Amino acid sequence: MGREDQVEEREVLDSIFADEITDISETEYRISIPLDIPDDENEPPVMLLTVRYPDEYPDKAPFLELAASQNASPHQFLNVADDKAQLLQDLQATIEENLGMAMVFTLVSALKDAAEQLVLERRNAAIRAHEEKVLAAEREENKKFDGTPVNRETFLKWRESFLQEIEEARLREEEEKAAEMKKARIKEPAKLTGRQLWERGLATNQDEGDEDEIPTEDVQKLTVQDS
Repeated sequence: MGREDQVEEREVLDSIFADEITDISETEYRISIPLDIPDDENEPPVMLLTVRYPDEYPDKAPFLELAASQNASPHQFLNVADDKAQLLQDLQATIEENLGMAMVFTLVSALKDAAEQLVLERRNAAIRAHEEKVLAAEREENKKFDGTPVNRETFLKWRESFLQEIEEARLREEEEKAAEMKKARIKEPAKLTGRQLWERGLATNQDEGDEDEIPTEDVQKLTVQDS
């Protein structure tokens, strides 16, 4: 175990990741890991895993560093700078299980699966949140058309209110009729007859009277005859 195992693993990795692996030194290299996200129209995110062998590898874990691909477009559900600590921590169990064996290919596969799962979980959570927001808006809109459920209690309450409205309308109508009748009883001042005008000294030759009125000339004749 030691340097020979490292060289042998590096040769195997070169055949697997021919276009994705780049040497940094004899004991250090970088692997580009593109993620496969189903139903994602955006450019897939790409992670860069840097691996450096310690002298004791594979009996000792390799040194790992994770970064985003340069000039890569940011992905909506993955930020390598923010997520790398979690992703590398998730590899610890795999490292422990594979100590003593060449493990880089296994680590790359586990890292890729974990990152893709993280993206899917976040995307599904975003979809559920959006759907819940839409449903909440629909429920709020439907409240405008929801009526009060009819049962005995609500019917009796409605009936009491309805009868009260009818009674109030009847009382208002009676009050209006009573006011009209009271107004009709108020008569205009009666017009004085000719006799009343004469008796009060208000009669003149021009005054016209009714059947009880007596012309002034007739009054004078009656006075002469009486003499």
